[in-house]
Amino acid sequence: MELSVIYSRALDGMRAPLVQVETHLSNGLPSFHIVGMPETAVRESKERVRSALINSHFQFPDRRITVNLAPADLPKEGGRFDLPIALGILAASLQLELSGLGQHEFVGELALDGTLRSVPGVINAALEATAAQRSLVVPQCCGNLAAHVPHASIIPAPDILTLCAHLNGREKLSPAAPIQVIPEHNYPDLNDVVGQTTARRALEIAACGGHNLLLFGPPGTGKTLLASRLPGILPPLDADEALSALSLHSISGSADNKHYFRRPFRSPHHSASAVALVGGGTRPRPGEISLAHGGVLFLDELPEFSRHTLEMLREPMESGEITLSRARHRTTYPASFQLVAAMNPCPCGFTGDLEKTCRCTPDQLQRYQQRISGPLLDRIDLHIPVSRVPARLLLTPSSSFETSSAVRARVIAGRDKQLVRQGRSNAQIPHRDLTRICALKKSQNAYIEAAMSRMNLSARAVHRSLRVARTIADLQGEEKVSNDHVNEALAYRNPDLMV
Repeated sequence: MELSVIYSRALDGMRAPLVQVETHLSNGLPSFHIVGMPETAVRESKERVRSALINSHFQFPDRRITVNLAPADLPKEGGRFDLPIALGILAASLQLELSGLGQHEFVGELALDGTLRSVPGVINAALEATAAQRSLVVPQCCGNLAAHVPHASIIPAPDILTLCAHLNGREKLSPAAPIQVIPEHNYPDLNDVVGQTTARRALEIAACGGHNLLLFGPPGTGKTLLASRLPGILPPLDADEALSALSLHSISGSADNKHYFRRPFRSPHHSASAVALVGGGTRPRPGEISLAHGGVLFLDELPEFSRHTLEMLREPMESGEITLSRARHRTTYPASFQLVAAMNPCPCGFTGDLEKTCRCTPDQLQRYQQRISGPLLDRIDLHIPVSRVPARLLLTPSSSFETSSAVRARVIAGRDKQLVRQGRSNAQIPHRDLTRICALKKSQNAYIEAAMSRMNLSARAVHRSLRVARTIADLQGEEKVSNDHVNEALAYRNPDLMV
């Protein structure tokens, strides 16, 4: 038979649509054509496939070869189709048994000597192949990664020669298994933070309820140190969150088994472009906010970011996803991240400092703070001042302060209450359920209305403060939100920053 069909998977956002690699050998002058909307990297696979087959001691057909990647209207990119194209040629030239190929799907890039190299998106391909009840053949270096998909049948192959021996029934390859033992993640410990009682308290509240956090204060007071300790006190990822995070990193080509079940912590430089932060490109790829899905996005020196770049965070902070629309593509990536930002109070950094005098004029101070819009600050639940630590405390041994493990135990207990009560963290409580879950009394409603008027808070700010109050009550084991909880939550919103 001079016609073969091999199954593979493309990569389209979070999807991995099925691609049928049809190969036909016909009489005529020797040639090699690939059709079906291939991009440059796919067209170049002709040379990789030819060299890989010859160097693997296969016979390359001296005939007219036509490879069709169907459906034709789906763009194909990358080297992921090298392996199915090579297998299609071998099957059409009867060098490979046709029986059983229909139960497999293949992705992998070929080196010139026939070995298989990794490709992005193996997690997405494994999810789709499992749903189609087919096995997925991947490069050996991707096997354990793809095997994290539940109920997946993953066959790792080191090279095309070994794979063909397996497909011909001569030498069987063992299915890949996920790494069962998850290594202990060595997060930075919170006991490294000296003093900063208010900031440590706010960090615990943010971790328990999944709230956004802004740290502001003079340079060198520990804002970055505090932010880097947040992942170590967050509850562990569940299986679905871990697989989603691993899938996003697989698309970007940065997935690693050692990061499985580890809370992401992304800290882009303030020179990052809008595309780098939220994602995009000709064929949209996930940005920093998606790579922080299920974890922390830390923006240091917040006012130094482009205002246009920061404004693009507003919708994802509300919806937990980002939709990237282009002329021919529309892709949605998950982006449920916890924002932690740090900033100085003014350009010189010393406004309000008791030891150094601020040199900024009122105009400079106003321009600096206006780099961050009011709507963005409105979406940040906790505004925490971080002041200087006295010199005598800096010399205190770190063993004198509470460790991350002790704080994490309280955070997990509080988060478990939230999951039992509403099935999600407090930061994700819908507006329609907020009043019922907080169980406010009429006197509390009047008190909150007065605070809203006095502090000039928006409706969003009030709702977010109520969610914070609910988290404070959960940390203290209280069933109902009291005035003390509301007072503490409102104290974490700084009206001086609401420009």
